[in-house]
Amino acid sequence: MRTLRVVGLDEDGKSIVLEDPERGERFVLPADERLRAAARGDLTRLGQIEVETESQMRPREIQARIRAGESVDQVAAIAGIPAHRVERFAYPVLLERSRIADLAQRAHPVREDGPDVQTLGEVVAHSFGLRGQEYVDVSWDSWRGEDGRWVVQLHWTAGRSDNRAHWAFHPGAHGGTVTALDDAAVDLMDPNPNRVRSLRAVTHLARAALDVEGRPLAEPEILVREERPVVEEPIVVDGELAEDQPSAKRKKNHPIVPSWEDVLLGVRSRG
Repeated sequence: MRTLRVVGLDEDGKSIVLEDPERGERFVLPADERLRAAARGDLTRLGQIEVETESQMRPREIQARIRAGESVDQVAAIAGIPAHRVERFAYPVLLERSRIADLAQRAHPVREDGPDVQTLGEVVAHSFGLRGQEYVDVSWDSWRGEDGRWVVQLHWTAGRSDNRAHWAFHPGAHGGTVTALDDAAVDLMDPNPNRVRSLRAVTHLARAALDVEGRPLAEPEILVREERPVVEEPIVVDGELAEDQPSAKRKKNHPIVPSWEDVLLGVRSRG
């Protein structure tokens, strides 16, 4: 690499004339924004100019995409530039997203009767404990939606399932508030996920369905019929009793159990 010295401005006043002191060759260098940034030692501006030159996506658009939730690799693929050139502009926005996610965990979930006393982080940790899941293996993230409000995401895995829950974060006094945006977020905010719903007896439901006029049905009566014992007549062969004749047996009295339809409809059992 040869060392050049500055001779002065070109005739057009937009370029700088440089000269090789050993060979006497002269060169013209445009006095553009890149040269001025290099002369000031402004590395940030040099990076911006480099991105603007190699890609049609400006640094402000890169940061807007990162703030909207896209990753560095996604933006780099869209812009057609290496990821490390996107990182220098994405870094401050990624810090902002991380800070918003931390603030949202200290916000209060909004319920039907108003904001909860506990914070979102405390409620979610309690729900994980009730479910027997580890709260340490989770990740929080945030981004700004098209409507300008911040969306907070919780990501965790349970077995082979990949789960995500989302809340809308509203900064404000006392940490602000968060509102559930999907069913997963609602389930995590439920303090008792294993609650059992009360069920009515099946007989009551059946009676309500059968009682068209709204009148209560009479209680079904169960009648039991008793049968007399039956004695088998002896078998006589040539005037004598048969030796292999089984002894007389009596049948046991068995109550007649009505069918389910008879009980349901209140029909009396008949012998």
